[in-house]
Amino acid sequence: MPFVYILLSALLICIDQLVKHLVVANLHLGQVNPVIDGLLSITRLNNTGAAWSMLSGQQWLFVVIALVAALAIIYYMFKFRGHFLYQFSLSLLLAGALGNVIDRIFQGHVVDMFQLDFINFPIFNCADMFLTFGILILAITIIKD
Repeated sequence: MPFVYILLSALLICIDQLVKHLVVANLHLGQVNPVIDGLLSITRLNNTGAAWSMLSGQQWLFVVIALVAALAIIYYMFKFRGHFLYQFSLSLLLAGALGNVIDRIFQGHVVDMFQLDFINFPIFNCADMFLTFGILILAITIIKD
């Protein structure tokens, strides 16, 4: 059963990479396209750091952390076999970690694109959303248990 969740992670990674490819193919670096005025824009950004560009240029560190995290996540996917919410949240975490590490390895930066116009918040991508929702679901599940 964990293999279903690994396949889900693979599908989410493909979605993340497709969205990033479309943004790179259709927007110039720094180009902003409003989607919903005052709420959401698509902005092409190449990020060599973490949120708010923290630790910018430390690609090797992020790659190592993401790969170690991916191995731990896969271990826990098998350990929590049969527990839907644990496995689902872990599949989101795996997709998020690997989606961004693929960018770091092959491009030297992460492609970000979603900009919330109503708040000062880092521009993010699909992998970041997978990580965020994965952490939220995992935290709620742990608290509930």
